[in-house]
Amino acid sequence: MDVIELGGLLTLSEVVAVARHGAPVALGPEARDQVKRARAMVDDLVASRRPVYGITTGFGKFSDVIISPDETALLQRNLIMSHACGVGDPLDIEATRAMMLLRAQALSRGHSGITLETLELMVAMLNTGITPVVPEQGSLG
Repeated sequence: MDVIELGGLLTLSEVVAVARHGAPVALGPEARDQVKRARAMVDDLVASRRPVYGITTGFGKFSDVIISPDETALLQRNLIMSHACGVGDPLDIEATRAMMLLRAQALSRGHSGITLETLELMVAMLNTGITPVVPEQGSLG
């Protein structure tokens, strides 16, 4: 089975190959570089203490509250926890794998500030067949 490389465009047949048939996934070298560059930018913004919405400030009505570099990890964790809800039957494995692949693909473009290690973990989950339970309805599901 051909390796599906993230970073460029995905075809529908590649999504099906990963979601349905377990085709292996890899991060291309350009994707790795883009992710590292974006992460370095986020790290620089945190270190600069410049107000940047959602990175060095709170969200919504707390957008004028500056978050210290020591609290940025907690801010991001709390954001995930505040949205971590879901109800309904779990999606099937194929749909969940397709969503994981599409999310990894989007993150591989280097616009999010994700760490390379986190993205590599998502790819490893796809490649080893680890599929989370994702409820059919929810703010993150």
